[in-house]
Amino acid sequence: MSLTDQSTRIRQGEELDAAAIDPYLKAHIPGLQGEPKISQFPGGASNLTYLLEYPSHELVLRRPPFGHKAKSAHDMGREFRILNQLNAGFPYCPKAYVHCTDESVIGAEFYVMERVNGIILRADLPPELKLDEQQTNQLCKNFVDRMVELHNVDYVACGLADLGKPEGYVQRQITGWTDRYERALTPDAPSWEPVKAWLREKMPADHHKPGIVHNDYRFDNVILDPKDPMRIIGVLDWELTTIGDPLMDLGNTLAYWIEAKDPAPVQLMRRQPSHLPGMLTRQQFADYYAERAGLPQIQNLDFYYTYGLFRLAGIVQQIYYRFFHGQTQDKRFAQFIHMNKLLEQMSLQVIAKSSL
Repeated sequence: MSLTDQSTRIRQGEELDAAAIDPYLKAHIPGLQGEPKISQFPGGASNLTYLLEYPSHELVLRRPPFGHKAKSAHDMGREFRILNQLNAGFPYCPKAYVHCTDESVIGAEFYVMERVNGIILRADLPPELKLDEQQTNQLCKNFVDRMVELHNVDYVACGLADLGKPEGYVQRQITGWTDRYERALTPDAPSWEPVKAWLREKMPADHHKPGIVHNDYRFDNVILDPKDPMRIIGVLDWELTTIGDPLMDLGNTLAYWIEAKDPAPVQLMRRQPSHLPGMLTRQQFADYYAERAGLPQIQNLDFYYTYGLFRLAGIVQQIYYRFFHGQTQDKRFAQFIHMNKLLEQMSLQVIAKSSL
């Protein structure tokens, strides 16, 4: 069994026309010969990701999902630019080759990048890795270290100063995700009103040192070296990246971080092996982040974590909206409404215990 991330057959309704894409790629990427074998990576619930295997090249194509899309989401050109320019300061970005704005080629904008072969961790650690508790702890710390490294990138030197507006970032995120959530409401969705009110009331000032915010930093978005699984060699999914408060980015990551002591219903949402012996708890994660970033202990962590949970619910609800209205046939999304409701309950529990 290969430990490197594997593509599978293409999901129904998400097919890619090889006869349309092949001549376009050969006209824009030197050296391509033969016919591509096309398959799809099964992970992810937002942009669609395909593997195009030529005899001498392996390429990855990214395109937006089918159906209703948030106006500002799924900007292929923006993600293409980030990959190519951020690589100068953060050498974990795959090289992007071409960005196609002609929607007549495959029915949407897309871009194509190199494939970085490696291990991507999903819900459970592959037993073949044979990591003990100490190694698991070090892998976890390496994961945090790369996040700190990203937040410290000189984005001006990379030519990305116009990527976002750090002033007022916290307020814009709360207002923006409230608006996006409400526009994606379905009759069976929770309102989140008490949580939204608490977030508006407890908003901290913007971080004194804004940085590159990945906005989706998880274990299943990093690539591990097959020869040395402790080493991260790639970071994926830059579609939501901007410049803003790095502690908001920390909150986003913690929202995905299911730890061992979390109750069984929460464990069902786990998409990475963050529960294993050796993995940091959410509090330990935040403390280690602060230590490595040269910050004092994060006093208002409850705010950032709750924001992350609310934002995750917004993403989940946007995806569920497409399923509810028949704009996608992916049956995975039928359960997203239950995830949304659970995230609201988790947020209310954090607020009930918070000293903020």
